[in-house]
Order: sequence, then structure tokens, then C-alpha cells
Amino acid sequence: MFSLKTLLTLLVLLVLSPLFGVFLAEELGYHEPLDLVAEELRLNESEFTWTPLKEYTVPGLPDWLGYIVCGVLGVLIIILAGFVMKTMIRR
Repeated sequence: MFSLKTLLTLLVLLVLSPLFGVFLAEELGYHEPLDLVAEELRLNESEFTWTPLKEYTVPGLPDWLGYIVCGVLGVLIIILAGFVMKTMIRR
């Protein structure tokens, strides 16, 4: 289904993702643009968030590990969606 090179690339990117999404974002003071807009409009974030994986974290896990888990879930969802579309097109 996937080549070894593809799987290794995904694994490396998933493991490195917390470096950019957690550590460097905090170090540089980066904030999501939509978060800044919501603050400016004084919107209550709890009205719009319904996910248990808020801010790419998993309750009970360190931020860096939660970031990796969310990345794995995202990749799996994309692969599943691609597989479903591929199956539907073949029919």
C-alpha cells in the first residue's frame, strides 16, 4: 500500500511536528491568526470548540506527545478518506 520511504517520511514528520508546533511556537510567541481575530472580536472560544483534542493536545498526556497523537489521527483520517474515495471511484 505505502512504500517504506513514504512511511519513514511520515514517521519523521510526525515526530518532528511538536518541535515546530509546541516548542518553537511558544518560544517565538506565535498565535494562530484565527485565535487573534476571535480575541479581537471578543468571541468566547468555548462556543465554537467541541473537540476533545483542543489545541492539538490529549488530556493526560504531555503537550508534545498529544501533538504527535493528533498528527497520527489526522494522517489516518486523510488516508481513510482517500481509500474511501478510491473505492467509490473504482465502482
